[in-house]
Amino acid sequence: MSRVRLLFKNASEIVGTTDIGLLILVDELRQNQLTIPCDKSLLDQFELRINRAPIVSKLLPEALWNVISSQTDLRFEIVIDHIIDGQYHAILYNSETLQPVAMRASDAVLLAYLAKIPLYAEDKLMRSQSMPYNSNTPDVSLPVNTVDDAMLQEALDKAIKDEDYELASSLRDEILRRRKQGT
Repeated sequence: MSRVRLLFKNASEIVGTTDIGLLILVDELRQNQLTIPCDKSLLDQFELRINRAPIVSKLLPEALWNVISSQTDLRFEIVIDHIIDGQYHAILYNSETLQPVAMRASDAVLLAYLAKIPLYAEDKLMRSQSMPYNSNTPDVSLPVNTVDDAMLQEALDKAIKDEDYELASSLRDEILRRRKQGT
């Protein structure tokens, strides 16, 4: 299994929304980025850790990780391995036994960030989903197939309202493709 090591770069809100955020991951050479959508509560969790809020050391993820890391010599890695219906899937592996634990990708990124667990993406996924990374621009590209159905419909409605028919057509095509796959 060929894979690409990922590094956490940033967490940000999507302009014009209050309940969706983006986690920006880059490859080690900082040439490509993978963008993981997340909910507002997870975005808030990242903000606490990025800003080094004093409460962080007492939060459940840190407390559990402290117990695991101080009482065992287990080693882990996380692999973002595929995408289904607009959602990335990740697996936490015990590096010795390869025992897998499925996780929501956004939660996996948070765990990798706070526990310094190596984070990877399957090479094939990275090639199909990543966008070129440019550190000089605040813009973030997000492949339409990483957006869940409700967000996709909301974006379609907004594109129609804004008379952006090219975008609306693309979004409609993705909705239809998903409906066809679901039948």
